Amino acid sequence: MASPFKCWPIKPMLAEKAKEPLDSEEFLYELKWDGTRCIAYIQGSNVRLQNRRLLDITYRYPEFGSLAKAVDGEDVILDGEIVMLKEGVPDFKTLQRREHITDPHRISILSRLSPAMYIVFDILYFRQERLFKRPLMERRRLLEELVREGEHIIISRTYREGIPLFREAVKRGFEGIMAKERRSLYQPGVRSRSWLKIKKTIDIDAVVCGWIDSEKRPFASLVLGLYRNSTLVHIGQVGTGFTEKERREIIEILREKETGVPLFEHPSGVRWVIPDTVVRVTAMEWTESGKLRAPVFLGLRSDKRPEECIYRE
Repeated sequence: MASPFKCWPIKPMLAEKAKEPLDSEEFLYELKWDGTRCIAYIQGSNVRLQNRRLLDITYRYPEFGSLAKAVDGEDVILDGEIVMLKEGVPDFKTLQRREHITDPHRISILSRLSPAMYIVFDILYFRQERLFKRPLMERRRLLEELVREGEHIIISRTYREGIPLFREAVKRGFEGIMAKERRSLYQPGVRSRSWLKIKKTIDIDAVVCGWIDSEKRPFASLVLGLYRNSTLVHIGQVGTGFTEKERREIIEILREKETGVPLFEHPSGVRWVIPDTVVRVTAMEWTESGKLRAPVFLGLRSDKRPEECIYRE
């Protein structure tokens, strides 16, 4: 195995949800960075970026060509999150605007005027060795020895206590924290209880199943669903959190996907679409009927497949 690029693609390890923050000596704790998951393959001066859908997104972030300088010429594979920071806190909506730009000229300009940041939290390859079977603590020590923070890269700091970190994260405007077992191995593509995500509210990715018209706006709300046993189930509508520009952009996408075929039982008035668009929403809680209470739109998720949006009891 002479090159990290020969490992492409690697499915990122995923975390299970936990309801409450915890304190345990078996875990390390980190802030949860709200962005786009990214595995960075670095060989010499060459950098390639892969998202969780295993797509090459290198072209979107030319500023990350500098990541090679952070590892002093070593060939490595890093795991982390691409974020846009606003006053030190991830701004998911700003990142999503970057994610949907395809024009090379605009990408080049924004990479200089509004650069992204790579928050690295794991190392998966070094000196021709995949590090999946090494425990997290060992991988973290190697990461901190090899990677030098710079203009576009930060190492996600670890903490020993989860409950105080969660309180501070909420106070600062982060969406929550991560808890990772110190001895956990890296399990590509596995959603493991060894890694836990603890959020302040319900933040979920949902499938857009249709929209409801409005006389004054491009649409009144989006009809949302999640998969349960391979079947889409209705979890409510989201009608707030959109800018007018986002409403116009979304309705243009959905009109091209309109089918008129109902995806589940719902009161009349829904304009049904092919269910291949994913959005992120936040809500206060789940109702007893299995619907989202007071959902708010956060952004489009071009990096996530609809079948990953699963209803979890």
